[in-house]
Amino acid sequence: MTASKTKSSIGYSSSKLAIMILNFQIVAKRLACASVFALLFAALLAGCSTPPTGRSSSRSSGTSAAPYSSPISSFTAVSWQALPGWQEDELTQAWPAWLKSCDALRKRSSEVNWREVCTQASNISPRDGQAIRRYFENYFQAYEVRSSSSGVETGLVTGYYEPVMNGSLTRTSAYTVPLYAYPKAWRNAKPSPAPTRAELMSSGALKGQELAWVQDPVAAAFMQIQGSGKIRLEDGRVLRLGFAGTNDQPFKSFAQWLLDRKEITRSEATMQGISQWAKRNPSRVDDMLNANPRFVFFKELPGNVSAELGPNGALGVPLTGERSIAIDLRSLPLGAPVFLATTKPLSNQPLQKLVMAQDTGSAIVGAVRADYYWGSGDAAAEMAGRMKQNGKMWVLLPR
Repeated sequence: MTASKTKSSIGYSSSKLAIMILNFQIVAKRLACASVFALLFAALLAGCSTPPTGRSSSRSSGTSAAPYSSPISSFTAVSWQALPGWQEDELTQAWPAWLKSCDALRKRSSEVNWREVCTQASNISPRDGQAIRRYFENYFQAYEVRSSSSGVETGLVTGYYEPVMNGSLTRTSAYTVPLYAYPKAWRNAKPSPAPTRAELMSSGALKGQELAWVQDPVAAAFMQIQGSGKIRLEDGRVLRLGFAGTNDQPFKSFAQWLLDRKEITRSEATMQGISQWAKRNPSRVDDMLNANPRFVFFKELPGNVSAELGPNGALGVPLTGERSIAIDLRSLPLGAPVFLATTKPLSNQPLQKLVMAQDTGSAIVGAVRADYYWGSGDAAAEMAGRMKQNGKMWVLLPR
């Protein structure tokens, strides 16, 4: 991927430089001390090497220490030209996601000082892409992210989404698969160990905890993996469900269960491939789902949450489709802008975008590791279910 070109300025004109040198010469003559002049002249040149606050910069690789430390990542300062596709990205699409990050970052204590850059963001027009680009170039430094143990700069980029399914608040002939609330009996005394999925399904222990009913048990299981979703009810309302807890059992992949039994190939180990296998083998679906002992419970989100917004991520703000990612919290600061360079699923088509690290997940482990949020619905599910790409990441941190 070819790096794009960008212009920069060191912030001083040649005429201003000449005037300042002349002033220093006069001071030196009055002091009658050539060494003083030499020192002042050297200080001037040193000052010219670093732009003043609010001026654009194209710093060379490694010239500044990152204002953030990580136990698993190393950070190398790079120029903006090193970010492939930076000049082509439509930053007006990323701007609302950054403002959401700022809403949360202002209220959080952090190793990184976000307050000044978030204050400056209020002066930027959300419709002016070039002004947004200048804002990031002026107030942030880009750092290439690498694994501190291996030095490798590439890692895995997967995808996730918010499921949207038709459903009902009561069981019907069409909607027979329940989605459960967290058991009331567990709120005061949770069993240890808690029952597995198979034990919960066979015991009837969750009877009366149903929040909604849907059609497809595999789609319901994928919604548990995603941790949230929307249910379109028959009267037109949208029920939003969020993560409420688990049975504390370990997660085990039912895709791996199918692979181990040679029921699917590696290329079929996607959400779409698993769903197709389930349609061919309806009598074995429960066996497949029970291979994962972990079970996720939901809660109904407030009615004043817009159906158009994404689910809340770990930062506590709604995720933005194609502009939010989940990261390993040991690697990067939550809420940070990150430039991501990868490819779209099953293709070599570049996906190079500014995204916000607004979420995390137990399966997101590693220095250069991202889960790309595609949005809500079937189209997002199609892309997320097939995404397993190599990628690179650059975190943007305040200067």
